[in-house]
Amino acid sequence: MSRLSVELEPEAAAQRETANAAGANPTKHENELKRGLSSRHLQMIAIGGAIGTGLFVASGGTISQAGPGGALVAYALVGLMVFLLMQSLGEMAAKIPVAGSFQTFATRFVSPSFGFAIGWNYWFNWAITVAAELVAAGIIMDFWLPGVPGWIWAGIFLVVLTGLNALSARSFGESEFWLSLVKVSAVVLFLIAGVLMIVGIFGENSLGLSNWQNREDVFHGGWVSIISVFMIAGFSFQGTELVGVAAGEAKNPRREVPRAIRNVFWRIMIFYIGAIFIIGCLIPFADPSLLASGEADVAASPFTLVFERAGIAFAASLMNAVILTAILSAGNSGLYASTRMLYSMAHDGKAPKIFGRTNSRGVPIPALLATAAVGLFGFLSAIVGQGAAYAWLLNVSGLCGFIVWAGIAISHYRFRRGFLAQGNKVSDLPYRASFFPIGPLLAFAVLILVIAGQNYEAVVAGRGMEVLSSYIGLPIFLGLWLVHRLVTKSRVVPLLEMDLAAPQDVEDEIASKV
Repeated sequence: MSRLSVELEPEAAAQRETANAAGANPTKHENELKRGLSSRHLQMIAIGGAIGTGLFVASGGTISQAGPGGALVAYALVGLMVFLLMQSLGEMAAKIPVAGSFQTFATRFVSPSFGFAIGWNYWFNWAITVAAELVAAGIIMDFWLPGVPGWIWAGIFLVVLTGLNALSARSFGESEFWLSLVKVSAVVLFLIAGVLMIVGIFGENSLGLSNWQNREDVFHGGWVSIISVFMIAGFSFQGTELVGVAAGEAKNPRREVPRAIRNVFWRIMIFYIGAIFIIGCLIPFADPSLLASGEADVAASPFTLVFERAGIAFAASLMNAVILTAILSAGNSGLYASTRMLYSMAHDGKAPKIFGRTNSRGVPIPALLATAAVGLFGFLSAIVGQGAAYAWLLNVSGLCGFIVWAGIAISHYRFRRGFLAQGNKVSDLPYRASFFPIGPLLAFAVLILVIAGQNYEAVVAGRGMEVLSSYIGLPIFLGLWLVHRLVTKSRVVPLLEMDLAAPQDVEDEIASKV
């Protein structure tokens, strides 16, 4: 069946597929995912999703732009927004733990067309991110083996990541656990070394807190710079929502998803806030080395600089290895998330049905291969000289992440209203978002500002092509939404008609304990 014919499927058929995917048919066991992710897998998937090159490399640029105090304020505000979003996601994912997560929630609680647009945006976002990480991996390997073409490493890593994802959900979770553990260990080591340097135990000529004494330096550029860094910080935190996708294959989602969300937020905030504070103490904001922002700048990474000043001679090689781990982790998670999203959309009638098939281990192989093919095309197009087109794809995918976050806020607001309208009580929820309705409403408002302010400098300066490149993801999302709505005549789901059913295996487990 062609993709077009699937998209033109009547709304009733799409809803029937949704019910089947949710487990409404207890006799349907083929083409289903298997719950192989344990608690430690979920914890590391959520932590690892937010720790990457945004922290290891780009954090120095945020300090250079807004000063250490401005960077701290920006990351703290973004962290608060992410905390509210993760609470919203946790409430829905604990009640209805499905692999489709965001698109399933958007379909059930807003409209099928909204879910269609959210799902394809999320799939595209991570599929292109996989391609970007493959290109970055080739750049990183050039640090050690400059004579080997980057495309060779990119191809090798694509085969390895695809192989890990093809084995089982558990193999993905296990590989992500160890990859994320390397990143977390590097951050912990950095925090310890940084504190010892600040108090004068490591290194020479400790600056202490002297870099925080001049207010103009601490908040360089004022609120304008803080707002600019706010946008960058938002990209750094993208990936924390992966726990929502992983909920569909968690062994005990109603217990483990809330636990992961509660624990992960504070750990991530400590890592980011602690790292920025230490960098601000040890490296003056005007140091030109902080302007490094790409994977090729590993020698100028603030982490590398601090480790070198602590007397670690192999700091650059150490951080190069850590950054390579971060890149492979992002590619691994991206391949998993986009594969599960494509699988979920196929079951909901929003993608060709072939992508809803799984092997005997519960892995959606057709969806995995299709996503890997996009990664292959992406890094090849970048290598053969289509740099401009590839940069546009990255800009489109970057904005998609914020659009999905906004979709989570909208879906949660309507979910809670529908849950209560159908006679349920808040106490019946396995996990409750503490700040409803302020939480999703505030997060949505902040996200609208983030989306609108993506590249306000280009708007003010009248740089038309740059503006189009930065914002093109928004009209694409709206176009998907509106075209699907015109074709299928879908409508907003009434509160009393919302499907609140969880997958059958989860319901059976709960019933067996009663």
